Amino acid sequence: MSDQNQQPIFQIQRIYLKDLSLEQPNSPAIFLEQESPNIEVAVDVGAEALAETIYESTVTITVTAKIKDRVAFLVEGKQAGIFEAANIPAEQLDPLLGIGCPNIIYPYLRANIADMVTRAGFPPVHLAEINFEAFYQQRLQALAEQQQQEAGGAGLVMPDGTAAKH
Repeated sequence: MSDQNQQPIFQIQRIYLKDLSLEQPNSPAIFLEQESPNIEVAVDVGAEALAETIYESTVTITVTAKIKDRVAFLVEGKQAGIFEAANIPAEQLDPLLGIGCPNIIYPYLRANIADMVTRAGFPPVHLAEINFEAFYQQRLQALAEQQQQEAGGAGLVMPDGTAAKH
């Protein structure tokens, strides 16, 4: 029986919209523009422990649409999920929270943002799929570089590629 207790457990407890905001600073004049807006998208992922085996994972998307140099709209949404993750090896938990959970949450957020943009009177914005594994790897690399710079002081690199010593 004791090895039954050690089976990995991963369950969705709840998926919910944590925050959603819309700004249209140049309406109604912006609706008279004939040009298509230039769309910028920013993504962020987060996770935090709520209890021993309960975690909240979040995906935040900010969509900024500009026509010329004027903001047509700015939508920011944060979708979250509460997940139970028990008996999962430590080295697998971080990727689960940084890749697996965002993959589950993101489709809900995409739909909510497309709906909000349409309700604001603009053509829908259909966000592309996100490779959360690549995003996770980029974040790990950026964190490693930041730690290396902090540990190395000035962050100077010698011609042979080694860190400069003080």
